[in-house]
Amino acid sequence: MEGEESSTSATNQTKQRFKRICVFCGSRPGYKSAFSDAALQLGKLLVERKIDLVYGGGSVGLMGLISQTVFNGGCHVLGVIPRALLPHEISGESIGEVKTVADMHQRKSEMEKNADAFIALPGGYGTMEELLEMITWSQLGIHEKPVGLLNVDGYYNSLLTLFDKGVEEGFIEDSARNIMISATTAAELIKKMEEYAPVHDRVAPRQTWEVDQLL
Repeated sequence: MEGEESSTSATNQTKQRFKRICVFCGSRPGYKSAFSDAALQLGKLLVERKIDLVYGGGSVGLMGLISQTVFNGGCHVLGVIPRALLPHEISGESIGEVKTVADMHQRKSEMEKNADAFIALPGGYGTMEELLEMITWSQLGIHEKPVGLLNVDGYYNSLLTLFDKGVEEGFIEDSARNIMISATTAAELIKKMEEYAPVHDRVAPRQTWEVDQLL
């Protein structure tokens, strides 16, 4: 009986590893319905697990879908958006709490500070750049948070192949290739992220970075 209670407690702790997840995704919906479906499914899973959302602040495209889903489900939504993008990425009323920042670097810094983990849904250059920066910051030792890629309908297959090519050609360490976790469903991805533990060598210890100033 005592062992069962201990096991249940451990399971609950694993489920509660993340209180807030930052999601990077497109300000467009993309051409395939699978992309919108994935955003909705991820949003519902966050609500089910009572995980708050940090995201790019837009109310259009995949950003609008996931933020509205999480907000309607009763979880907190924090959107971080540069002032210059307000007229482009917010249509109608904003969703949840919106924090306006000066530029793109401050946007990523605020998102990183306010999240326990990161997930990238399909998106364009901005989504990919945000994903790659979080991977890079992990490699450098600035953070040790899980970085996940939701590879919907093979959208990121070519990017994953490029990473493998980087290892093959000697530009990416084998262990650093494991910084990014990928899966084809939201449930599988979050499960893998909950089990994540860094195995790569950090370029420099976190304490050597002036994190508060850098972020």
